[in-house]
Amino acid sequence: MSTAPLPAPTLTEVLRAATAELEAAFVPTPQVDAELLAAHVLGMGRGELTAAVFRGDAIGAEDAARLAELIARRASREPLQHLTGVAPFRHLELRVGPGVFVPRPETESVAQIAIDLLRAAAGPEPVAVDLGTGSGAIALALATEVPHARVHAAENSVDAFIWTKENFALVGAPNARLAFIDLEHAFPELDGTVSVLVSNPPYVPDDAIPRDPEVRLWDPPAALYGGADGLDVVRTLSRVGLRLVHPGGSIVIEHGELQGAAIRGILADDGWSATATHPDLTMRDRTTTAVRS
Repeated sequence: MSTAPLPAPTLTEVLRAATAELEAAFVPTPQVDAELLAAHVLGMGRGELTAAVFRGDAIGAEDAARLAELIARRASREPLQHLTGVAPFRHLELRVGPGVFVPRPETESVAQIAIDLLRAAAGPEPVAVDLGTGSGAIALALATEVPHARVHAAENSVDAFIWTKENFALVGAPNARLAFIDLEHAFPELDGTVSVLVSNPPYVPDDAIPRDPEVRLWDPPAALYGGADGLDVVRTLSRVGLRLVHPGGSIVIEHGELQGAAIRGILADDGWSATATHPDLTMRDRTTTAVRS
């Protein structure tokens, strides 16, 4: 006597179980992550997924197995962006994975400050430089949102550069240039011509271990740690900025919420003027700017 096959589980059932698994692993946004992974597996947007859940759609065995694998990896705190292969940043969707720092929403406010300064710069083709560009997020936002500018980006990590090159090719901004070079020695041909220098440098103190496993276990250490006080690269950026930026141009630096005063001091001691620290959308200090005298 044959046994009738069990009915395929519904998306609602699968998502409920996936959310519970991620909750048990203390993933910060379990339902959102479960839905995004399901949408990724099914090749649809999150809105389409919501509609499919509302209809009571089932999920096939192969897709259910693939989703279960990704949920287990997310429960082990592998970053969501590594599992989907993409990270949203402003209007861009960037390719990311092991070896490159995943762009964060708070960096979008850093990019906005740099974009505003670049738009206000004099001249038909103002120049911007992004040092330590990582995935290319800030540089590509500048290039696509200020299309009359010329944007130069530097990265010196081989592992990160693989992703940077892919994103530059994917976005295809004709006014963006990428170079594999250490930020300290980047772009000598641009000395004294740059209107905006921007960077999201490593700024975590060496003995400050990040709390989130996604950061601690997966982000490249070279993109996180910045010396005993976290500001070694900031000091380099200040000196490099004095070489690259023309009088009246600006430097824009991302940092931790408690580092603004120290960075303003570094910049002022080096001769920058009009130092100021700006909050992100969560009202945490995130960006310090200064003007080349």
